[in-house]
Amino acid sequence: MLSHDSIYIEPFVGPSLSPPATPRQLTPYQVLKNLPKDATPAQQDSAIQAWFQPGEIHYSEQPDTLHLPGYGKGKSFKDVSLPQYYRESYFSSDTLYHPELDGGRFGVAGDPVPYTVYNDNVVGSVLLVCFVMSLTAYSACRHLLVEMVKNFFKKYKTTQMSLSETYNEVRAQAGMMVQTSIMLALLYFFYVRYYVSSTFVLSDEYLLAGIYTLAVILYFCITYAVNFVVNAVFFDNKRNIQYFFVHLFIDSFQGVLLFPPVMWLAFFNPDPKSVIVYVTFAIATVKLLTLYKCYDIFFRQNDVYLQIILYFCTLEITPLLALWSVLEVITNGLKIIF
Repeated sequence: MLSHDSIYIEPFVGPSLSPPATPRQLTPYQVLKNLPKDATPAQQDSAIQAWFQPGEIHYSEQPDTLHLPGYGKGKSFKDVSLPQYYRESYFSSDTLYHPELDGGRFGVAGDPVPYTVYNDNVVGSVLLVCFVMSLTAYSACRHLLVEMVKNFFKKYKTTQMSLSETYNEVRAQAGMMVQTSIMLALLYFFYVRYYVSSTFVLSDEYLLAGIYTLAVILYFCITYAVNFVVNAVFFDNKRNIQYFFVHLFIDSFQGVLLFPPVMWLAFFNPDPKSVIVYVTFAIATVKLLTLYKCYDIFFRQNDVYLQIILYFCTLEITPLLALWSVLEVITNGLKIIF
């Protein structure tokens, strides 16, 4: 009879088996080798946990005496502080070692892409909105506009009644006046970018175009208010209302005339001088039409010419020059002077 081998270990299956008594500690490899080949990872993990129980680590409290003669005591391995020459080095401020800091750009910056209006989505969206507003306004007051065009060059009669306008027609013409203001503001904005400056103290240059638009809207409001007050003093109410509607129609027509050059500047990058010539001609045409209707409604029956020149220069030319001066003051106050 052979004696039983004292180091023999019976293999066990399943996580619930407890390790047999053994005179020596087995390695994890030996424990896993004793498991069946089809043992699952959960069974292998249970076997390892059954054989090996983690215990509390007790570190020595005795001082380290194995240091070189002439040097101080060795530091504890628990001390993770670094010396000053490790913490502050040549690369200590490098952003590559500090991901929480902004690294900025590496290399030389290239030339920025120049600003072009046809790549500006905001300007394109504004022009699209203005185009839709024009179509909506025309559909709302089409009959009124056709009637005013037919009767524009007819001689004004004292028995002629003022045009009766509905609420929708007045609202449509007000929308067309807003479009005229936007067109004038965009034209001056393009002029400033071409001939004055392209850098301003504002965070966004669209704010500058918005300021120009508000200034033009305020110009029209003040002009209409002053015209209405002055005409109410010197002329009868019927002529005053008639001239107000005609003036509103002419200024709305001005927005239609100024829409093509704005589109031309926005999408075709033409010569600015040719655009300036067209805009000057359009504004001059509008002022001549205004002068004609002013003479036809107010001064035809008196056959006076000096009064109409004074009237027209005071109420039409002077406010336009004042608007140009105000826009120049706004531009000079907001542009960056190098």
